[in-house]
Amino acid sequence: MPAVPQFLQERNRQILTKGKDAFDIVGGQPSLAGAVSQRACVYCGSRVVLYPIADALHLVHGPIGCAAYTWDIRGSLSSGPDLFRNCFSTDLREKHVVFGGQQRLFDTLCLLIDKHRPQAAFVYSTCIVGVIGDDVPAVCKQVQLLKNIPVIPVMAEGFQGSKKDGYRIACDALFQLIGADDSKTIGEFSINILGDFNLAGELWMLSEYYRRIGIHVVASITGDGRVNDIRNAHRASLNIVQCAGSMMHLAQRMNEQFGIPFRKVSFFGIEDVADALYQVATFFHNQTLIDNATLLVREELSNLLPQLDVFKNALHGTKAAIYVGGAFKAISLVKALRLIGVSTVIAGTQTGNADDYKLLKKLCDDGCILVDDSNPIELSEFVKLTGANLFIGGVKERPIAYKLGIAFCDHNHERKVALAGFQGMINFAQEVYNTVSSPVWRFTRPHLAP
Repeated sequence: MPAVPQFLQERNRQILTKGKDAFDIVGGQPSLAGAVSQRACVYCGSRVVLYPIADALHLVHGPIGCAAYTWDIRGSLSSGPDLFRNCFSTDLREKHVVFGGQQRLFDTLCLLIDKHRPQAAFVYSTCIVGVIGDDVPAVCKQVQLLKNIPVIPVMAEGFQGSKKDGYRIACDALFQLIGADDSKTIGEFSINILGDFNLAGELWMLSEYYRRIGIHVVASITGDGRVNDIRNAHRASLNIVQCAGSMMHLAQRMNEQFGIPFRKVSFFGIEDVADALYQVATFFHNQTLIDNATLLVREELSNLLPQLDVFKNALHGTKAAIYVGGAFKAISLVKALRLIGVSTVIAGTQTGNADDYKLLKKLCDDGCILVDDSNPIELSEFVKLTGANLFIGGVKERPIAYKLGIAFCDHNHERKVALAGFQGMINFAQEVYNTVSSPVWRFTRPHLAP
């Protein structure tokens, strides 16, 4: 295989080819100026975490563009309230930049709380608010005393760092709710699910798995979230963390404050789904739970594996490029693709750390290019270099794939098809097959590998 081209020398520790380079990737670095990173800003990171809390008011304190940028950005579904589907903004203009926007924030909060009667309110501070210096926490405290509901400032000015920093800020905001109530009835074997956002209803499938085993889900943080459930989350026996990049900080704080242990899991691909169920069942040292989990997995696999064999035969020889936000998702995707006959030739993430990349490197085959915090130019060149004919990513990667004339599979938060759980594995295999085998590729001029 030809050598990987060098784009920016300062990034030479963030790109490696397995089997060729001996070093380990250094993840979690700030984005390099001029690299045109695919990462989003701090404010966006906080919004994607908190957005699915369905009975809360979400108010963006800033120009209208910030609210429009993050409005309805997840395919999250609610089993009840839909207040979260509205994105409210104080719509700051030039006069507010000059004279301040605190009074506008106070008036807007009071108006919206009176009209919609939310269980809590989250107020997001944006870049311009960080520049002009509005005292958002003071306004939130004032309104909270006046309206008698939690009004939580989310100090997520976009220029503070990257999307990952926004995750941490969102976790700190959520932590202000946890432990505030003890009224909910809690089952004997109870968990919280952290970091599942109920995209296309995935949480409902996962919760059903745990119900069948005998596990009670106290709170989902934050998919199909409810404020009162989150306030009672400190009473669960275990936290399972699906999106480690966004929710590990909250799991660690809950462990320190309330003594709740946590386990990192993934619900993508049958290996990781089964492991997530077994981890919870064995945590409680209850043989009935373990037997129930074993029976559930056996039943699901007996239906699933014959269907996957059909896709595996059809997709043999397909080479995939993966570029996603979280490292655990990338790791699960490598495993899931292998089950359907697809090899991974590029694996990258926006928020992976050094340990994540060590695990990803161990899992991938020789010749696979691993990359941290990549950009469109790099990704395009890697696709050409490896001859990948399938790209799995999000909304910002879709144009890269189509311009190169190769198939694309959406695994981002806007999607409307459930890809988690056992049924999700079938949906994923079907999506990969549909896009790879589409007749449209006959009419494109695909990239040519050197």
